[in-house]
Amino acid sequence: MPAATPDNAPGVPRAPTAPDAARAARRRIHSWCLYDWANSAYVTTVAVAVLPAYFAAAVVPEGGVAVGGARLSAASLWGYLVSATALVVFVLAPPLGAVADHLGLRRRLLLAFCVCGSLAATGLVAIGPGTVWPAMGLFFVAQVGFVGGNVFYDSLLGHVAPPGRLDAVSGRGFAYGYVGGGVQFALALGLVAGHEALGLGADLAARLAMASAGLWWLGFGLWAVRGMDEPPGAAGASGGAPVREALGRLRGLWGRARAVPGLVPFMLAFLCYNDGVQTTISMATIYGSTELGLSTTVLMLTLLMIQFVSVFGALAFSRLAGAVGTRAALMLSVALWTGVALYAWRMRSATEYFILGVVVGLVMGGSQALSRSLYARLIPPDRPAEFFGYFSVVNRLSAIAGPAVFAAVAQHTGSARGGILVLTAFFVLGLALLARVPAGREGAPTAKGA
Repeated sequence: MPAATPDNAPGVPRAPTAPDAARAARRRIHSWCLYDWANSAYVTTVAVAVLPAYFAAAVVPEGGVAVGGARLSAASLWGYLVSATALVVFVLAPPLGAVADHLGLRRRLLLAFCVCGSLAATGLVAIGPGTVWPAMGLFFVAQVGFVGGNVFYDSLLGHVAPPGRLDAVSGRGFAYGYVGGGVQFALALGLVAGHEALGLGADLAARLAMASAGLWWLGFGLWAVRGMDEPPGAAGASGGAPVREALGRLRGLWGRARAVPGLVPFMLAFLCYNDGVQTTISMATIYGSTELGLSTTVLMLTLLMIQFVSVFGALAFSRLAGAVGTRAALMLSVALWTGVALYAWRMRSATEYFILGVVVGLVMGGSQALSRSLYARLIPPDRPAEFFGYFSVVNRLSAIAGPAVFAAVAQHTGSARGGILVLTAFFVLGLALLARVPAGREGAPTAKGA
């Protein structure tokens, strides 16, 4: 029998073996991706599909709502609400992100935003005709929980992904989200479409569908966060006040970003074209309902199809990027988004809406995956977490102007079609700025551990 050594002596923890470390790494990646599976149910079923249509058809009176002497339609109210939630997260994200990173609180803040947002989404079961402000309040809290939680979720990618595997882990997270959101949305669609067979009214079925998405987000979200970990924060490293040190890190961020070749043009381009993307996604259902008069079933079937087509879109554009370069493939996806806006402006039928949904699914998966991939190649390898936090903030900022412009145009023209047409300007400007990103940076190695 061998003598006791420091590694096998009684009371001494066994050093982790390579298989143990590999299993732990797979568990971290799975848990991180699982949160996308969880919260995608909310954004697909509630924020994009059921609530906009229900808000326009049942909650807001036919003549709109009087606000400050003006009468706002459901489309205008929805656009302003989406813009307001993005603005709140944009204001809160930088200080909260800095403090969370410095004190090691990203996981706990992710949990807090997850719980608050999912409970608010579940509470939508209580809204009904005429409950305009309660519905808007619950959606506001749910949307802030979703968007704010994603700031901390994204910031954990650098800790979860092994060296050189950022693209693979990031793409896997998108795949989990598309599939998880699609599965829950299919269940919600079955509930709404088959409400008569289940002995439910259409109104109750829609509200139960939204509540089920909130519970899905809560249950799988708690499971996901439980399996995550994060590196310790840097608080106390310099002996000062931790919160003051963390907030001090925000100073000079713009100067550090300007020093990275191609980063500022990319961020400005992303700010423009992603604003158009997010506005198109968030306003698609209410546009189909108010402008085209499409039924809830048609709208939801189209969105369900988009979820699964997006998986193939992300994979196809990743292959294309390997052949022609990340920037060129991303520019193609943005150009296709311009075509989407122009086609949406002129379409009239449910068939055209469904065809457009196929194209949206393909370009949505591509533009989201390639944007994060190209950004990973631009940032300096020694500060990935700092710059990915900056990316999250700009991502939130890019969801403010588009919905507000859409709402303002719809309000003044009396039609949402003009708002859709204006979105082409966001895509064209984004393309022009992407052309200024140095193509030679595309092949740069991904930041280690990013």
